[in-house]
Amino acid sequence: MDATTNTQDSTTDAIAVEVDHVSKIFRGEQEVRALDDVSVGIRKNEFFTLLGPSGCGKTTLLRLIAGFEPPTMGAIRLGGRDISRLPPNQRPVNTVFQNYALFPHMSVAQNIAFGLEMLGKPKAEVQKTVDEMLRLVRMEELKNRRTGEISGGQQQRVALARALAPHPEVLLLDEPLSALDLKLRKDMQIELKRLQSETGITFIFVTHDQEEALTMSDRIAVMSAGKILQVGPPRDIYERPAERFVANFIGESNFLDATLAGGKATLAAGGTFDVHVPEGVRDGKVSVLVRPEHATVHAGEAGEREIAGTVENVVYSGEATVVHLRLATGEAMKARLSNAPQGGEAAPETGSAAAVTIAPGAVTVLRD
Repeated sequence: MDATTNTQDSTTDAIAVEVDHVSKIFRGEQEVRALDDVSVGIRKNEFFTLLGPSGCGKTTLLRLIAGFEPPTMGAIRLGGRDISRLPPNQRPVNTVFQNYALFPHMSVAQNIAFGLEMLGKPKAEVQKTVDEMLRLVRMEELKNRRTGEISGGQQQRVALARALAPHPEVLLLDEPLSALDLKLRKDMQIELKRLQSETGITFIFVTHDQEEALTMSDRIAVMSAGKILQVGPPRDIYERPAERFVANFIGESNFLDATLAGGKATLAAGGTFDVHVPEGVRDGKVSVLVRPEHATVHAGEAGEREIAGTVENVVYSGEATVVHLRLATGEAMKARLSNAPQGGEAAPETGSAAAVTIAPGAVTVLRD
């Protein structure tokens, strides 16, 4: 089986959470199958992300792991123990939600201590853990400030500290960065990865934001319509997607027609390329993916190993210029050119004839 599409984890690494053929059906006036025979193994000390559009089942899966919903079918195991029917308070798991649900009348330190006190921990242990968490999230100077008097990013740190304080085996994060502005969200992406690395706790993160997933994750599971389509490291998911949905959801994409024969793909627009063939794809007509940054373009007629096209639009976006082309086959294609001070290719003008070069190894065959 193709390693990039195997949703079962066959590694010898220790598994923290095993989702074993889990389905979740919500029954009402209309039956909704939120999860459809999902299986995946999440490793200990891993930053694992469930990525997909709204309604794909990622939050439902997180809620099943947390214990807020039971699976309709299948089992969920933590450290080899079946926890499918255990209530949330009996699972060594904590959750950080979009709404941080802090107590605004309490101080930062009191918010972190609250859960430990409810667990009946000794006062000295609570104080030691609170101090440890304050250092971890870099909030020592604000420990006596009420949480209603601090910024959104600081509140997010307090919510993380409170969830980490009981030292759970697994921390579940349900789009916790969605309420933050862009710059703060980017800063917190780095902070979350640092926290996971320093604590060694398994993080399971839910998001629809591909940049968040690519930035933070050790591995990503891309979901659609209640199924996991592909699991793998960020680079594999981006550079070697096996499904058209995955390719389209992650980054910008050019989908081109081609003919596959003997491990080589010949584009309808011209050019033959060595390709990796996903499991289940046979020789014949196929769709292939070419990322815009893996294509270069210059004005003029196409030569050998180049593809002819006409420039329809040129869009400047700061760090890059995107050239929109129409190929001789009628297919649309984009090429992303770097705007670096040195070595950047000048973009051809709108309406001009242009030649496209695709980098070796940049053509990926897809399952439609």
